[in-house]
Amino acid sequence: MPTATYEELLIETVPQVIETEAQYNQIARRFGDLVGKGRTRSAGETKLLRLLALLIEDYDRRHALPPDNSLPAEKLRFLLEHSGKAATDLQPVFGQRSHVHEALTGKRSISAPQARKLGQLFRVSPGLFL
Repeated sequence: MPTATYEELLIETVPQVIETEAQYNQIARRFGDLVGKGRTRSAGETKLLRLLALLIEDYDRRHALPPDNSLPAEKLRFLLEHSGKAATDLQPVFGQRSHVHEALTGKRSISAPQARKLGQLFRVSPGLFL
């Protein structure tokens, strides 16, 4: 039985940026199958494995959560760092630039309305910041 080419594997797998947990699970299963092949993997499967690893890594980076025991300011800094967003992206949430800085350093607490906006911005539970 001939091995599938990289192009055929792409058509079969249809890799794309992972947006949902269901997509993540599907790609992770395919990744696991390819890892399980070990030394019997074809060159095309190895290329697909590397692509899937990048997609999984990207999703994990975008959806990383800070440790539960960290302070709201630490969680905010963590999410800011891992989301690729800049402090300027927080200005609509906090209003003034100085308020952004104070929230990031823990000198200003995060209100419930701000927590809701941050939850929407980072796609996490607002309770993370309270």
